[in-house]
Amino acid sequence: MRELDSVSRLAGHFSRLPGVGKKTAARYAYAVINMQKAEAEQFASAILDVKQSVGLCKICGNFTDADECEICRRRDSSVILVVKEPKDVAAIEKVREYGGVYHVLHGVLDPNNNIGPDDIRIKELLSRLDGVDEVIIATNPDLLGEATALYIAKILRPFGIKTSRIAHGLPVGAEIEYADEMTLSRAISDRKII
Repeated sequence: MRELDSVSRLAGHFSRLPGVGKKTAARYAYAVINMQKAEAEQFASAILDVKQSVGLCKICGNFTDADECEICRRRDSSVILVVKEPKDVAAIEKVREYGGVYHVLHGVLDPNNNIGPDDIRIKELLSRLDGVDEVIIATNPDLLGEATALYIAKILRPFGIKTSRIAHGLPVGAEIEYADEMTLSRAISDRKII
């Protein structure tokens, strides 16, 4: 019975991960049981290593294993792309279209949960504006992301820095009949000439 308790405990930890339900968590726990001891030790070591060695870039707030991330050290700092969280940086980097630097807010404005401008990294963004030509806001196109984008655009206006928002609309392969009103509205207003 003790072994089942430890399996249940491990599955409980896996189920706390985003997108992992109880069945998947149980499968993960049994997969760990089936690992060779050395493989399980490497797995545990990798988890501990990432917790000890990964922190936030002192400039942009992205995850890094140094004081400054590679992007901040090597890229054009005259353009800053503002995102909600580090995984957004990873998604944009996969496209390989953007050559500037990032600023990670680590959240969005959310009055219902008492998250205001002082609770996300807006002050840090304002401290980085010397020599910046453009700030691109790439928060999610939902209510909180839009509110955060509008707030940032408003506070940047007195600095005279070009402020833009990434385009939104229908994704490739989507069907119009299933799109919500906000998505259709953005798709029409952000249309391009062909």
